[in-house]
This record gives sequence, structure tokens and C-alpha cells, in this order.
Amino acid sequence: MSQMRSVVVTGAGVTEVLDVVRPTPGPTDALLKVRACGICGSDAMYIQIGGIPPRQGATPLGHEIAGEIVEVGGHVRDLHVGDHVVVNPMAAATGFIGNGGATGGLADYVLIDNAELGRSVAIVPAHIPWEVAALNEPMAVARHAVNRANPVSGERAVVFGAGPIGLGALIDLSLRGVDTVVIDVQPSRLAKALEIGAQAVIDSSTEDVAARLIELHGDAPLRPGDSRPGTDIYIDAAGVPAVIETVQKIAKHGARLSIPAVHKKPVEVDFGALLSTELTITLSRGYPTEIFEVTNDIIAAWERYGQIISHTVPFDRVQEALTLSMTPGAADKVVVTFDA
Repeated sequence: MSQMRSVVVTGAGVTEVLDVVRPTPGPTDALLKVRACGICGSDAMYIQIGGIPPRQGATPLGHEIAGEIVEVGGHVRDLHVGDHVVVNPMAAATGFIGNGGATGGLADYVLIDNAELGRSVAIVPAHIPWEVAALNEPMAVARHAVNRANPVSGERAVVFGAGPIGLGALIDLSLRGVDTVVIDVQPSRLAKALEIGAQAVIDSSTEDVAARLIELHGDAPLRPGDSRPGTDIYIDAAGVPAVIETVQKIAKHGARLSIPAVHKKPVEVDFGALLSTELTITLSRGYPTEIFEVTNDIIAAWERYGQIISHTVPFDRVQEALTLSMTPGAADKVVVTFDA
């Protein structure tokens, strides 16, 4: 049997590159040669806790996948050897790829079972760099967060957190004609947000967020003497309590807050104080419909999306890539690439 390499969580804080059996596609399957796979913040969590039950101690990693089809089953339609594709990891019959399923994308090959164009994979043009194509999955997460806020062209938005999801939301909002301000505490991230197209940036560690937003988005008081920014949409891609506290204090009447970030501790919400704002709060998880909705945006604006990537690391140095991605402040978006 042919072998391949696969990154697997084998214990709490431990990952190994294991030799495993290369999958063989059946009549309805396709075999994908992985060309790039991004590292997600959730990967760090899986490593820390030793994997995901029922595969705790043997959890394959990697779900942000782009690759080339190298074999197709006889019953597969609309997909051909040589196609460049991005993957919907949630569509796998064997479980969510790289998130507790039987397979992971940080491997030489991935089996796409029951391969179907538009459900399990989408084709991307050959000129799109592999590492940029691998952004498809996290950018679908960002797109769902934006969709939950129901933006309208001409509105004004704020994105808290200039990591990959926040920057993806920034691009999505700007493509829809929404002026967007990005808030963070890291100068390098704020500089990148400006390069990618933010209307303005705010360093919340040194600036008065409410005052700056009133300068940028105008004043929309709830009542006389109560100044509040005219911001329509807030996206929390930071996941820190200060974001929720700030929005509660400054939201105008009818504002919307979308939260794709994971809050690891409870956050206090004062519904009495919020009553007069009629603030709409929506939570955002995954990408119920967005996994391939975002693909055309990436194809059309791939150079812009490519700026989100801070590091590309070859698979031979995958342990270094994992360490880099897990070190606070060392990297923004790390993508692992594979030899042709």
C-alpha cells in the first residue's frame, strides 16, 4: 500500500508527522493532492487539549485546503484530473476534515468522498496561488459574519480585530460598498488593514474609540447630550470582553453587532441599558451557505486577499509552522505549502 505523510495530534501538546496509508478513491470519490493548507486558531486548541473525541490522541489536523485532483472515480461528474479546487471540510462523510473527522488537510493527499462540484469542492483558476486559494475556508467564516450583519451599500462599519477573520470581513464589507474602520492594538496589523482598504484604523490602546468614531462616522445621539458614533455595523473578530463592553456603551439606535469571535469566558451584557438602542446582536458560526459563495470574490480579488497571509512554510517544516502560528504576536496567517 502506498504511504503518505499526515500531521496528527497524538497527545496533549503533541503533534507528529505520521506515515499513513494513502487513500484510494471509490467510484464516487476524488483524490486530492494537497498543495496548500492554512493553520487555524482552532488547530492550536486541538493540540492543547490533545485532539477531539472520539479521536482524542489521534486527530488529523488541517481544514483550510486547496489542492489538485489526481484521481476521480468513474461515477464522478464535472470534476477532472488536474482541476484546482478548494474544499468544503464540513461536507465529508467521514466527519469534518481536520476538525475531529477521520482525515486532515495537513497531509500529502485528502480523499473527497462523494465528490460533488459545488457541494464538496469548487474549482479555482490555475493562476490563483495555492496559498491564496487555501484562504477560502476562513474567508467563508468571515463572509458568514458579514452576512449575519445584513450590510447595505453606503453604511458604516467597524471591525474589531485585524487578524485573518477581521481582515476578511474588511474586504467583504468594502466589496459591498461599506466604509469600514478597523480597531486593534497591534501597529503592524493596523498598517495591514490600511493597505487592504480600511477607511481608517484606531489603536484602542492609545485612542478614544468613541471620539474617533464620531469623527469618522458622525454623531447619532440617543437623546440630547448623549453623543454616539453613527456606526451601523460592528463585527467582533477579536473575542475580548472589552469589545462587547465598548459596543454596549457606544451603539446608536438600530446598530447591529455580529460576533464570529470565540469568547472563552462569560461577558456581561446590560440589557436594561441596551433597551433604548434596540441593538441587534447576532452570533456567527461557520459558513452554512458561504463556503463557495466567497470563492468568486477570492478569484476576483486574490491579490488583495493574499495580503492577509503573513507566512508561507513548506510542509517539510510543518512543526515550525505550527509553533509559529501558536506563538502570540509571531504571525498573523500561516499557510503550509506542498511540493508539486
